[in-house]
Amino acid sequence: MTSPLARVPRGILALAAASTLTLGLAPGTASAAGGPPPVALVVVNVQAVALGFRASQMIGRTVTNDRNEDIGKIDDLVVGRDKVLFAVLSVGGFLGLGAHLVVAPYNSLRVSPQRIILPGATKAALLRLPEFKYAP
Repeated sequence: MTSPLARVPRGILALAAASTLTLGLAPGTASAAGGPPPVALVVVNVQAVALGFRASQMIGRTVTNDRNEDIGKIDDLVVGRDKVLFAVLSVGGFLGLGAHLVVAPYNSLRVSPQRIILPGATKAALLRLPEFKYAP
């Protein structure tokens, strides 16, 4: 006879076990062993997460404006210390040389499997923005 737990995905079991271990502690209190408070785990809809875009799929993709003009490429994605995500865009240049890097808030992009659009932007306007330099 198969256990009812055999049908539960392992990730859910691990989360359930971990949350069971932390139920007796008040938020922000140290564990019984005197260590840091336990990490709060959250159950997420993994099917919804799988529909998102991986950074590796985004980097290098062309960015267009709403008039379908190429205005740059995604050079990188940056998570700020405040957890806000930014897109670093490479504008101008040739084969990566002489490109002007600028930053746009990720939520200003319209991202689909087919296109990445920065509405209202032009290459000339992006080239007037302050140049972004990666911290050493």
